[in-house]
Amino acid sequence: MKALVFQGPGLFSWQDAPDPGIEDATDAIVRVDTVTICGTDLHILKGEVPDVRPGTVLGHEAVGEVVETADEVRGVRPGDRVLVSCISACGHCRFCRERAYGQCRGGGGWILGRSIHGTQAEYVRVPFADLSTHPLPAAAEAQYAVLLADVFPTAYEVGVLNGRVAPGDTVAVVGVGPIGLAAIATAEFFSPGRIIAVDLATSRLDAAKQVGADAVADATEEPERLIADLTGGLGADVVIEAVGTPRSFEICTRMVRPGGRIANVGVHARPATLHLEELWKKNITITTGLVDTYSTPTLLSMLAAGRLPTSSLITHLFEFDQMEEAYDVFARSADTGALKVAIGGHHPPLVTRDRGT
Repeated sequence: MKALVFQGPGLFSWQDAPDPGIEDATDAIVRVDTVTICGTDLHILKGEVPDVRPGTVLGHEAVGEVVETADEVRGVRPGDRVLVSCISACGHCRFCRERAYGQCRGGGGWILGRSIHGTQAEYVRVPFADLSTHPLPAAAEAQYAVLLADVFPTAYEVGVLNGRVAPGDTVAVVGVGPIGLAAIATAEFFSPGRIIAVDLATSRLDAAKQVGADAVADATEEPERLIADLTGGLGADVVIEAVGTPRSFEICTRMVRPGGRIANVGVHARPATLHLEELWKKNITITTGLVDTYSTPTLLSMLAAGRLPTSSLITHLFEFDQMEEAYDVFARSADTGALKVAIGGHHPPLVTRDRGT
């Protein structure tokens, strides 16, 4: 098969790779139809995720068709069209029993495209298939459904639910790339009083208005002043950090009201200063988290009902043999206007292996 193979910091290629085979009794092999690229993939390429070894197939989001299942798989079967979750879950460890699948200690968690070969390939082996794949509604289009592998669950769980967005709240979302836009869309479920989007890019602020932001602010122009003006000087009830830089995190701490919540979603590659000399008396709550994807079935129902603005997030379409071009467009989003890319293509027959080989 063909796959996107990481070869070291700054190096990757769409190349020949071995077909995956069944390795464990809970595995499924999925013929990949559509994938997308995550900001975390860019962190890997920059060398900021050192546990990803050269030779690893990247990617942790996909939609495809099950072509083979191992003996203990009961929830899916060959021919099923499925969403491959970014998180794998053993289902038996303490954390899985608490639905904290991202912290799985039984061999799961974020492993696709990190510790095992990922989804940016024509075929992928999915461990713990019963809990790590989700049957797709018949009407769900692959290029939009793939956003529910990571983007929407992450924004919803780590941003909106951890931030405890409630009716009437003022919600500020700092960084309105795909995660921030999904946070705005899913915050709407809880009828906040207003949502304010903060970003550097005018194109992303325009996109934020399309998915539900009531006001926007340029991140270079002291957006905390706008928040203060709109809230009578109090600050935002909930601030969702969706960038992952020291500066963006510090902006969030200046926006939040006393007793408010900061939900950090961004992936931080560098330390950020926590100004406890200013924050200790404000009674704020700061949450962090890796997505658990327990909300995926709910979000799939919302997608089937037409309640998620997924079409607003997909800005570019590519075939599999354009994978390297897709990475270039996504990485240069400030120039290309890319929010989320969808990549799909035609697939050769899978080479079937005997279970014992």
